[in-house]
Amino acid sequence: MGDYRRRNTKPEIIVRKALFAAGFRFRLHRKDLPGCPDVVLPGRRIAIFVHGCFWHAHRCCRYAKIPASRRQFWEAKLMANVERDVRAMGALLSAGWRVLVVWECATRSAEMREALPELLRRWIDGSEVSGEFCSDSKRP
Repeated sequence: MGDYRRRNTKPEIIVRKALFAAGFRFRLHRKDLPGCPDVVLPGRRIAIFVHGCFWHAHRCCRYAKIPASRRQFWEAKLMANVERDVRAMGALLSAGWRVLVVWECATRSAEMREALPELLRRWIDGSEVSGEFCSDSKRP
């Protein structure tokens, strides 16, 4: 676990490149916001979290399997991560921010990576208060 990167992960960089390609400029890791969102568009009051499927226990995702060894430890740890995510998103929403979660699995396929700039543009220009992109997200 010591080698686990919290920032500048491959999925996060893919999302940042997609945002830039879509014409958006942003700030990274705003510590003054609940949950320290990975990407923030302050002028639009949008917070984007890029969640790893394993570390944030993505439901029904093949990348989110709990290890067989020390199962109780991992279940408790991952559920604590999920609860913390829910609290952070709730705090952001109640403060008037829009929140988007981009799951790691959404950045794995070439087709989805290619569609990501347009998906992000549509969500950002839309009116949804919260949303998420995963490998099951609809293509543009």
